[in-house]
Order: sequence, then C-alpha cells, then structure tokens
Amino acid sequence: MPSTIQQEKISKLGFGYMRLPRKGDGFDMEQIKKMADDYIASGGNYFDTAFVYDGSEVALRESVIKRYPRDTYNIATKLNLHFVEKPEQLQEQFNTSLERLGTDYVDFYLLHGLNAMASKKAEELGAWAYLAELKSKGLIRHMGFSFHAPPEDLEEILTKHPEAEFVQMQLNYLDWDNPKVQARAVYEVARKHDVPVIVMEPIKGGMLTGDASPIAGLLKEANPNASLASWALRFAASLEGVFVTLSGMSAYEQLADNVATFKDFKPITNEEQETLKKAVEIFDSVPRIPCTSCRYCVKDCPRKIAIPMMIDTYNNYLTYNTTTNLDHGYHMATMNGGKASDCIACRVCESICPQKIDIVATLELVAKLFD
Repeated sequence: MPSTIQQEKISKLGFGYMRLPRKGDGFDMEQIKKMADDYIASGGNYFDTAFVYDGSEVALRESVIKRYPRDTYNIATKLNLHFVEKPEQLQEQFNTSLERLGTDYVDFYLLHGLNAMASKKAEELGAWAYLAELKSKGLIRHMGFSFHAPPEDLEEILTKHPEAEFVQMQLNYLDWDNPKVQARAVYEVARKHDVPVIVMEPIKGGMLTGDASPIAGLLKEANPNASLASWALRFAASLEGVFVTLSGMSAYEQLADNVATFKDFKPITNEEQETLKKAVEIFDSVPRIPCTSCRYCVKDCPRKIAIPMMIDTYNNYLTYNTTTNLDHGYHMATMNGGKASDCIACRVCESICPQKIDIVATLELVAKLFD
C-alpha cells in the first residue's frame, strides 16, 4: 500500500452520499446533518460523492464542508468521462465539482466507472495525465478510479497506470464467486498489483439486508444480535488491502447500525464464512424466470420494451424479496423504450421466445411493482 495512504488515519467505514434520505422533492437535510454528525463523532472521516450523483456534492457541502474544519475529513468525488468529449472539459468538470463542494481541493479523485471502453476514452483524452497534474498542483491528494468490468480489464489498467493509488470496486459476499461479476477475481488483480481497495456496494445497495430476505432466518439463527447489514460489511472490510468500505446510508437507523458494526470491528471468522456460503446457496436456489437475454423478444416489440432488462429486475425482486435499489435498474430499462405497463399483450415476443416465457404476465407483475 502506498505510504501516503497507509500513513493516514482513514476510517474503515466510508459514508457514501449516493442514496441520501429524501424529503418531498429534495433531500432531508436535517436528517443528513444528524447522520453526518454522528458518523464524524464515531471517528468516521471518509465521504464519497460524484459529479453525476444529482445534488450529492452540494448536500455534502451543506452537511459537512460548511460545518467542520476542512482538515478533519476526506472528500472523494469522481470525474465522469461520459460527459467529456474534449480535454478542456476535464478541467470544467473538476471546477464544477469544486464549486458544488465549496472547497479548493479534493482528497481522493477518481475516474468514474472505468471499463474497456471508458479506459480507452481516458487514454484519448489524457485523463490520467490530467489527474497527475492536479495532484502536482495540490488540487487533489490521491488519484485512482472506480471499476465495473472484468478482471482482465483491471489487469490492463493497473499494468498501464502504476500511478493509480487505489481502486474502488463492487464487492460483496453474494458476488464473490458469481461468474458474471467475478468479484473475487477482480479483487485478486488489485492484490497482485498491491493497490489499496475501496469497496462499494458491500450490501448490494441494501438488497442483502431485508428482514423478508430468504437468508434472514439463517443469519439470525447464527447470530441473533447481528444485523444482516453487519454480515455483509464485515465480509468486505475483513479482506486484506481494503482500507475503506463504503455504505450508501439512506436513513439514520442504517447509520447507527453501520457505526455500531465498526465501533469494535471484528473480522469475519471462518465459521461465519461458511454461514455466508450457505446464504449464497439459498439465494442461488430461489426460482427465477429463465431468461437468457437473447433479445429475440425486443426487435419486434411495438412498444420498444426492454423485456430482458425488466425480467432481470423482476428476478432480483424474486431473489431478494424487496424492491430496494431496483428502481434504478427499472429506470435504466425504460430510458430508451416503453414501461412495463405499455405492453399491449400482442404476444409477438412470446411467439419467438426460445424459453417459452409468459412475458405478458411477467410484465404485468413488473408494472405493479414499478409503474
């Protein structure tokens, strides 16, 4: 671990500002301030936001930056290349973040959501050199990136850019050995390069915490005094090389529970690891709609409904028995096409579905949940 990070006193629990509590059409600023106050009082000092988290940087300014000495906490925010087409726009986006935050420097600055395509764009725009320039001027203290891609992409990035001081990755016990997410393999690439890790989505956006979850009984029996969230947070935070575990807390009760988990932090035990393996088996055994995302159903849909994405969202509902954090997936599914309730039951999709899925009935269920 680079000494500049290793020598700093950074709290193991990071406060993610992506899912802040809301009130009416805006944020519940009084609750956010109380959450920030108690987090800081507990020793917390790492706040994570991003240029694309709507209103988040301003909320961080109002709840923390205006109210606490600047040298008592760390700000992490992100540069999103999706909104950058020319090198000079790198500076424009950084300036916008500084203005929103009301600060003159950022502690941890990240290239946001790198994958093969975004990494190529970063090279073309000179984004890495730009971050290095910001660091040399003292405008940022540490440079790194967040990552949503296969392990081979991470290997390429870290080999090409040893100047990356840290990587932020999605990591939780459910995705650990998931062949699609490959969380373990991605983590192992970071360890190979000895790059410190920040964990995001340790509780999968809250989906691993519901009392109605199929694993609730198992985990409560194993430890009646432990919250479901604490199992997930301790799994991630116990991994070697992880120096911050982010939690996107959206209610004061979540903040209180997470702070309690880290107050006298106890690494996850081998016995608890076995319990979590059983939890994954339970999740994997939940019956799901057998969609293979072949997309045959999409081409001739008169309402241009992204049927595979909607079925995937509904499968997540079946698995976790909650709609928590699924509204974003549904929003993405409807960005370029119709809603589930727009289905006219023409059944063209069903006539060409290789899996013979009752798509119309499934869309009716999706509509009841999200429309």
